[in-house]
Amino acid sequence: MSDGTIVAEKAAATGAAKEPKPANGTPESPYRHSGDAPTAGPLGEERAADLGAAPALEPPALAPAESSPVVPDGDSAPSTESVVAEPGRAAEPQPAPSGSRAGRNLPAALAVGFGLGLSLIAILLFVPKVFIAVAGTAVGVATWEVAKRLREADVLVPRIPLIVGGQAVFWLGWPYGASGVAGAFAGTALVCMVWRLFDHGLRTAPRNFLRDTAITVFTLAWIPLLASFATLLLLEPDGNLRVLTFMILVVCSDVGGYVAGVLFGKHPMVPSISPKKSWEGFCGSLLFCVIGGLLTVTLLLQANSMVGVVLGVGLVVVATVGDLIESQIKRELGIKDMGTLLPGHGGIMDRLDSMLPSAFVSWLVLSTLI
Repeated sequence: MSDGTIVAEKAAATGAAKEPKPANGTPESPYRHSGDAPTAGPLGEERAADLGAAPALEPPALAPAESSPVVPDGDSAPSTESVVAEPGRAAEPQPAPSGSRAGRNLPAALAVGFGLGLSLIAILLFVPKVFIAVAGTAVGVATWEVAKRLREADVLVPRIPLIVGGQAVFWLGWPYGASGVAGAFAGTALVCMVWRLFDHGLRTAPRNFLRDTAITVFTLAWIPLLASFATLLLLEPDGNLRVLTFMILVVCSDVGGYVAGVLFGKHPMVPSISPKKSWEGFCGSLLFCVIGGLLTVTLLLQANSMVGVVLGVGLVVVATVGDLIESQIKRELGIKDMGTLLPGHGGIMDRLDSMLPSAFVSWLVLSTLI
């Protein structure tokens, strides 16, 4: 027997001795739990025999990663990425997206909404003049929220005269009516212009003066001026019931739009501004608001039911437009909410967006038709 043959036999015996054997004494194949063994060509078998080692094992193929389901509405669910687990390590479970289809914390939103609604109803029924103080505080906070967001975007609105003057616009409607509101608005606008003109001193020319003053006057009209019509509405006969009527209809519009949009919403209304608003939701708002207008105008104000229809249709339109206006402003500023004061809602301004134009239309319709 040649020396090469003796070396090959010793190597083969050594390799066989190192193989693990089960209780029955039969060598266990290394591919028993990992599928079929890879095949090797003749050259590989000869080399393995010469070296006295088993052919090299190929690593098992990884299973393809599961991709996340496609979500039609990009705003309705957060985007997820495919996760490939490392070999020998279990994949960590991914947290489920929280919130409702509307993108809000629904339990918190309902709790805050019910609390605010019941409080305002009690105030309007028992101490209606207190409503002016509550609404004035909300107007001041909303003006501060908007001014803060604007300044974060490098729009230098003069906050002090805007907030103080806005309170004058809202409060002067109580003793002086529409004349007090108009005078305070014009005076505040003028003060804001002068303030912005010289806020860097007499030797420095202001930068973006026209843009900043235009946005300041817009904010003054958007929040304090429109809110002052709630004060004017309260001062009329049965004013507390008129304010309660318009607030109930705004809630009807919100609830009807939410229910119909979640259940049936398929056709976006203005996807470039508010992707979640649908025509089905608008129809739901219209239905709820007209029914609410018929009931509140007939039962609370003892007026013609057709006034309720006109008021309901008008409030649906302006409430929807008011919400779209704020959505576009927030889109341009790159933010989701104006503030964080109300859980599930955002800021005070995020609750007033539809009520502000609705206060004006309610004052106009009810003062004219009743």
